Amino acid sequence: MLIGNVGQDPTVRYLDTGICVASVRLATTERGYTLENGTSVPDRTEWHTVIFWRRLGEIVEKYVHKGDKMYVEGKIQTRTYDDRQGVRRQVVEIMADNMELLSPRSTQDSAPATSAAPTAPIQQATATTASSAPAVQPQDEEMPF
Repeated sequence: MLIGNVGQDPTVRYLDTGICVASVRLATTERGYTLENGTSVPDRTEWHTVIFWRRLGEIVEKYVHKGDKMYVEGKIQTRTYDDRQGVRRQVVEIMADNMELLSPRSTQDSAPATSAAPTAPIQQATATTASSAPAVQPQDEEMPF
């Protein structure tokens, strides 16, 4: 699970079979802090490549833009390849199963080249089904802690 900001507009391509594949660079930041002895630990930003397939890719193509905040669920996939110079490279990607746009709707509406933004969060546009875990409702209004 990742929550982060989109670093650039999605890269979208369609396979010969018509399947959409969208790729997004997502930045997640761990906030800095100060230790008890006064040492300051700065913010730490990690960049992730997130891949969206089929209908989820088409949704990303329409509604996701640079600067948007999004929530992504998926699996880590590592692959290796040899580049043109024969050097072995390793790529780590997140294969998205689910996503939600967290940016305010007004931000999505002002983005160029989009139709109206969706009215509900975008979830589970792939063939798999969403988690069926029941929502936990507190019995009393008071919290136990």
